[in-house]
Amino acid sequence: MRLGLALGYWGRGPDPGHLALAQEAERLGYDSVWTAEAWGSDVFTPLTWIAARTSRIRLGTAVAQMAARSPVTTAMHALTLDHLSGGRMMLGLGLSGPQVVEGWYGRPFPKSPLTATREYVEVVRQVLRREGPVEVAGRFHAHPYRGEDGTGLGRPLKPITHPLRADLPVLLGAEGPKNIAQTTRIADGWLPLYWSPTRTDVYEASLDGLREGFTIAPMARAKVCDDVTEGLLPVKAMLGFYIGGMGHATRNFHADLMARMGYEEEARRVQELFLAGRREEAVRAVPDAFADEISLVGPRERVAERLALWRAGPVTDLLLLAPDPHTLRVLADLNS
Repeated sequence: MRLGLALGYWGRGPDPGHLALAQEAERLGYDSVWTAEAWGSDVFTPLTWIAARTSRIRLGTAVAQMAARSPVTTAMHALTLDHLSGGRMMLGLGLSGPQVVEGWYGRPFPKSPLTATREYVEVVRQVLRREGPVEVAGRFHAHPYRGEDGTGLGRPLKPITHPLRADLPVLLGAEGPKNIAQTTRIADGWLPLYWSPTRTDVYEASLDGLREGFTIAPMARAKVCDDVTEGLLPVKAMLGFYIGGMGHATRNFHADLMARMGYEEEARRVQELFLAGRREEAVRAVPDAFADEISLVGPRERVAERLALWRAGPVTDLLLLAPDPHTLRVLADLNS
């Protein structure tokens, strides 16, 4: 199982420690470093900054939001950074949810998310393969555009720039069972949001018949510390925000996933509190047990025991949200 460093997205401003963490991860032998985006900092610029100051570590987006860019624009970002980094780029994509797609990007959330995702990936693949002009007669992504409000002058084009790698890895962030199953067919890997090494049966049906070399790369908060309860607080804060605030009361993919993982009543309670403006109570309502099983928190010996569970399952890459160099070093040592 390879280790990666997940840096997430910026909050109020750039984290001055992120570059040093990425460089330390590279020195320690970590395989990859990943950036993210929500509705603030973008995913590609920080990754390019890191690429310019590292030499070996692979570079991933976890995730680039599909609604933020047309698929050809995303492919242009990926092939450009792949060239500049010497072939280290991995493109992780995610659809996000209706609240972000419509509220932030000002676009309709697709009525058929699986079809929209499949078409998006197909366009990206065609750009990267550069076997001919990009032509997709899609419901959501049509190249060239033939809509009634167009000029009719568009013609199929292929990228001027020759991509460095036609097989640049494309991974998908997927939560629903059908979306995960499709991911195993059309992508090179899957980026689970929550993964419990003791509940792999939750995903068993969706992962049936995995082909060799398919990447499974979940994120997990990691913190080597003496006080487990205190160490879990950032995990609970994250869960409170995602379960309670990253979606509508009637349509929240994160809450639905927590419910499928055995915490349905607790997920609905967190939602209820958060949406009522009682955010601190929502965070406290997140079960310690759930926060604990999807993370690696505690003294070195405890983290070692829990890491063994992750290594025993189908996970190929563990992407660590690790806030300090000490935790990075301990995990590197334990995984060696």
